[in-house]
Amino acid sequence: MSKGDGRNSCWIEKGVSLDDFVAAMLARGDELYRDLPWRHVDDPYAVLVSEIMLQQTQVARVGRFWERFLSAFPTVDALAAAAVPDVLELWQGLGYNRRALALKRTADRCAAEGAGRLPETYEGLLALPGIGPATAAGVVAFAYQRPAVYLETNVRSVFLHELFPEEEAVSDKVLLPLVEAAAFHPAAAADPRRWYYGLLDYGAHLKATVPNPSRRSAGHSRQSAFEGSRRQKRAWITRRVLAAPEGVSRAAVLADLNAAELASGRPEVDPPLFDSIVADLLTEGFFREENDTLTP
Repeated sequence: MSKGDGRNSCWIEKGVSLDDFVAAMLARGDELYRDLPWRHVDDPYAVLVSEIMLQQTQVARVGRFWERFLSAFPTVDALAAAAVPDVLELWQGLGYNRRALALKRTADRCAAEGAGRLPETYEGLLALPGIGPATAAGVVAFAYQRPAVYLETNVRSVFLHELFPEEEAVSDKVLLPLVEAAAFHPAAAADPRRWYYGLLDYGAHLKATVPNPSRRSAGHSRQSAFEGSRRQKRAWITRRVLAAPEGVSRAAVLADLNAAELASGRPEVDPPLFDSIVADLLTEGFFREENDTLTP
């Protein structure tokens, strides 16, 4: 049995024509195409920046951040040469600042080991800091125009909607063979960008017009509210320290944080919680500490 036959077996078991599915999805994607700025580049670094920004941020918000970030750090080497506080400053407003640090560490490694170039293979990309399977596959498909198994939230929504309309708690283990077989179908593999742009745009359309299909994924979880959360306090502390180039004491940061919490109608932050958050941020490399002074 050829590799293609092996990939197609999951579709045979599903009782759905892979040929018909791929043709229908390509047509639907062409109808719903969104003209987004990162779709006009094939620079792997620029594509990687867009993929990381899009991980947990809505498309409408990413555009201006992506363009501003690339204007400041247009190449891997430029990002590697940048100071962490400058990178985090440009990331403010996107949230999930760990993504910025992971991107910076990836640039550092590629500048040191890859002559300022990203790896060209899925495995090489996956070995970089903070890059998971979907991000690595996205760079392979969108920058290198090669078929890859790209399973992110909108792609997942399409497969759940089209192939599992009545089923709940569908796992990615079930979806991945279907996504792989479709991606390597000759019509999809001939133009991976078109294939996945179409799935992304159709998935976004579904989320705007029907109950979110991703809720029927086994891995689906609702994002908790930001205000008052640990994430919110992490972001506040990070901004406070980055705003003090000469450093600021732990006590001053805690006092300022509690003043902000009280002004927002929330209780003060207990010192153990504050210390736990600061310890995480120090470990992750957001800032440094010396003699109880936190410094960017």
